[in-house]
Amino acid sequence: MIVFDKLWLIMEKKGVSTYKLREECGIDSKTIRRLRANDNMETKTLDKLCAALHCKLEDIAEYKE
Repeated sequence: MIVFDKLWLIMEKKGVSTYKLREECGIDSKTIRRLRANDNMETKTLDKLCAALHCKLEDIAEYKE
């Protein structure tokens, strides 16, 4: 299972809110709810997140059995 626990930590560390993700990065509220629930994500969305947060994929997501 891919989890996005690290995403919320890096957002807090960098001072990025979910509002900023929605308004400035083009990530809609439905996608944010899906991230919180660790649902499937498109690579396009993951790319947007990494660009917005200036990080690598492994900084926001990880695999857990």
